[in-house]
Amino acid sequence: MVMRISTRTIFDNGSMQITSLSTAMARTQQQLSTGRKNLTAADDPIATARALEVTQSQSLNTQLATNRSNAKGVLSIETTALASTTSILQDIKDLAVKSGNGSYTDADRQSVAIELEARLADLMGVANTADGVGGYVFSGYKSTTQPFTKTATGADYQGDQGQRSLQVGTTRTVPITDSGASVFEANRTGNGTFVTTPDSGNLGRGGSGIISAGSVKDATQLTGHQYQINFQVVPATPGVPKQTTYTVTDMTTGNPVPPAPIPAEPQAYVSGQNISFDGVQFDIQGEPADGDSFGVAPSTNQSVFTTVQSFIDQLRQPGSGAAGQASLNNMLNQLQVNIDNAAANVSAVNSAVGSRLKELDYLDSSGDDAGLQYATTLSNLTEVDYTAAISLFTQQQTTLTAAQKSFTTMSGLSLFNYIS
Repeated sequence: MVMRISTRTIFDNGSMQITSLSTAMARTQQQLSTGRKNLTAADDPIATARALEVTQSQSLNTQLATNRSNAKGVLSIETTALASTTSILQDIKDLAVKSGNGSYTDADRQSVAIELEARLADLMGVANTADGVGGYVFSGYKSTTQPFTKTATGADYQGDQGQRSLQVGTTRTVPITDSGASVFEANRTGNGTFVTTPDSGNLGRGGSGIISAGSVKDATQLTGHQYQINFQVVPATPGVPKQTTYTVTDMTTGNPVPPAPIPAEPQAYVSGQNISFDGVQFDIQGEPADGDSFGVAPSTNQSVFTTVQSFIDQLRQPGSGAAGQASLNNMLNQLQVNIDNAAANVSAVNSAVGSRLKELDYLDSSGDDAGLQYATTLSNLTEVDYTAAISLFTQQQTTLTAAQKSFTTMSGLSLFNYIS
C-alpha cells in the first residue's frame, strides 16, 4: 500500500520544522547575547530557585561588608579619641608631678592650674568627638546629643549607657561605640578597693600628715566599711616629749578598731609606719595636729573631669607652710592614683575596641571568601557556557540551512513540471 502525501502536508511539515529550528536557534542566540543560561524560570525551575537563594545570600553578604566598613570607620574614630585621651591624661599627670615641687609659690601653682584648664578643655573636646555621620561617639544611644557639658565641678554626662551595635556577620553583632559613662566616668577612686582621704579641716589645724593610697593586705578580711583615723597630740612638757597617738573607728558600725578593749586604747603614731586593720594597709607621714583625722572608705566611680577640676581648685588654694604643702601633697597623691585608674580604664576600653577591629578583619576575610563562593555558584547556575552555546548555535545554523534548502527542493517538486 502506497501512502500518499499531499503537497499541503509537505508544506506544513516543512514549515513547522523550519519554525522549530528557527525558534531553537533564536533561543541560543538570546542566551549568547544575554549571557544567561535560563531565560525563564520554566527552563530550569530547580536552578532558578537555587539561584534566587544564592542571590539573596550574596546581597546579605554585600550588606554585611558595608556594615563592617561603617563599623571600622566609627571604631577607628573612637581609637583615635582614646589615644588622645591617654596622651592628655599623661600630660595632666606630668603637671601634677610638676606642681608638687616644694619650691613652687602660689603664683607658680596658679600657672599650672591655667595649664590644667587647657588640658581639661582638650579632654572635654575629645569626649565630645563626632562620629562622622552627624552624631557623637560617646553619647550611647542618644547619638545626636552632645555627651558632656562643662560644670563648676567637672562635667555632666548627657548621654546614656547604651552601646550602639551593627550586625557584621550572619550571626555576629559588634558594638561600634562605648558610652561616655564607661570611658570617662567609670574610674575607680583610690587603689580600686578603698580610698584614703584627709579631713578638710586638717589644713586649718596646721597638721602636715600625708596619707598614702594604701593597698589590700588581706582580701578575706575586707568589710567594705568606712573608717576614721583620729589623732590626739599631747604637747611636750619639760622632760616629757610630745606624744602623738591615734584611734581607728568603724564609722559603719560605730565601734572602735580593734573592738576590744572599750574604750579603745590610742596607738602610738610613728611617721611612715604602716597602719593595718580589717585587711587594709596604708601609712601616714608627717606630723598630724591634735584633732586631725583621715578617712578610709570603699572605692567608688568618679568622673575624670571631677578629678581634674578638683585638682585645679586645690592648686588655687594657698599652699604655703607645712600644712598647706601637706594638703597639696594629699591631693596630688589622690590625683595621680585616680589619673592612673582613669588611664587604665581608657586602655581597657581601647583594647576592647582593638579586639573588635581585629574581629572585623577576620569577618572581612571570611566574607570575601563567601562572596567568591556565591559568585561561582551563581555563575554555574545562571551563566551560559559560551563554548557549548556557540557550538550549538553553529550546529543549529547548519541544520536550519539544510532544512531550508531541502524544503525549497521539495516544494519545487510538482507533477505539473513533467506534463508537456
